[in-house]
Amino acid sequence: MAKQLDYHTIHEIFTRFEAQEAEPKGELDHVNAYTLVVAVALSAQATDAGVNKATKALFKIADTPQKMLDLGEEGLIEHIKTIGLFRNKAKNVIKLSRILVDDYDGQVPSSRAALQSLPGVGRKTANVVLNMWFHYPAQAVDTHIFRLGNRSGLAPGKDVDAVERAIEDHIPVEFQQHAHHWMILHGRYTCKARKPLCGTCIIRDLCQFEEKNL
Repeated sequence: MAKQLDYHTIHEIFTRFEAQEAEPKGELDHVNAYTLVVAVALSAQATDAGVNKATKALFKIADTPQKMLDLGEEGLIEHIKTIGLFRNKAKNVIKLSRILVDDYDGQVPSSRAALQSLPGVGRKTANVVLNMWFHYPAQAVDTHIFRLGNRSGLAPGKDVDAVERAIEDHIPVEFQQHAHHWMILHGRYTCKARKPLCGTCIIRDLCQFEEKNL
């Protein structure tokens, strides 16, 4: 685990991220808050590309909780059976859709606690929805962010909760809204797990990773 970087270094790193892509976007396709919840729930232990492929047709016929209930669990399975853990995920999507219809008038709630009370929705999923749909600067820590945070010193921590706190505590507020997207994209495409592309990395001179692949 790298040592926590200082304020000025972190500010420079995110200044570079912003210059490279001012408005980073999540890569899960969705059309509203509900389909975002479903897409993120389906993405656990699956790739965004794989989820997008499965949901392309699904969201055309089931883009609200009631429509998903009308489709039913077996109908949902037919659309998502290419995704890992599809049976359990289908059960959770149907359950959360029923709760949204019964308890929230079919609307996705905008509190973390309410979101996390939904089946199949953990803190990471809740934070993605809060950030991407409700524009709250929540930090959804996935494997890419956890790796980048610890390698670089941007947000070191022994677990995802510690990394989330480090992001909130140390990254300047003006970068908080897009911080997790910048970090996910950098971790996914540059700071890769096995062969990081340090030679083309825009923050290599600021990063504390000792085993740079140049």
